[in-house]
Amino acid sequence: MKKNLLAVIIILLSIINLYSQNEEYFDAPFGGGIGYNPGWIIPNFDIINTQIKSLGIPEFSNSGFYTSGFSGFMYLGFLKHIRIGGLGFGGSTSRDISVSGINKEAIYSLSGGGLSVEYTLPYIRDLGISVGAIIGRGSLELELFQNKGSISWSNIWSDLNNNSTQNLNKDLKNSYWFLIPTINIDIPLDRFIILRVGAGYQLTFGNKWTVDNDIDITGVPSGLDANSFFIQTGIFIGFFSF
Repeated sequence: MKKNLLAVIIILLSIINLYSQNEEYFDAPFGGGIGYNPGWIIPNFDIINTQIKSLGIPEFSNSGFYTSGFSGFMYLGFLKHIRIGGLGFGGSTSRDISVSGINKEAIYSLSGGGLSVEYTLPYIRDLGISVGAIIGRGSLELELFQNKGSISWSNIWSDLNNNSTQNLNKDLKNSYWFLIPTINIDIPLDRFIILRVGAGYQLTFGNKWTVDNDIDITGVPSGLDANSFFIQTGIFIGFFSF
């Protein structure tokens, strides 16, 4: 995934070169706005896929899954080319199978929110190209289900009493802090609307795993985390001058 991030950065820097041939010096960008951000995130599923495969559940695709969210930013007039903002995002993917009337499903979800600080590269005409970072709090959730047919009201309580049932579920959660280096290109359609294309890599730390009603999990494999490469797009409404 780090190779993918490097490739994206090289492509984006090539675009920067195309738009930076003019030697005219421009005033610092200003303005701000809010927008909707469709994206694509690519976690490492290897450890989880090994486990769900042993349960007979199909593996998650290593190509990643769709996310969406909202974000906003504004330029700081007293610090040229610096903008601050915030964002929230989330997405999920699932795999399921039914064998001999027994249904099994695994749902993988990622979500988070944080503060962004970016520097818009100067002397580039007609668009904004910014590098920066996002720091915030995130959550990885893995839900596992097994059930057979419908479940009666009385059976729900008797199953809890008897501790013997084919209907099982586990809810694993990983809470963490993240730091995401980013690069974004903002393309103005006019003074009030821009399109964004960007990429980043989520680095997680302070990980804590729990299950069901916040019971701590011990012995979690060291490589199991939410480190992820992602691509994001967006459309923003506000006022923009690059």
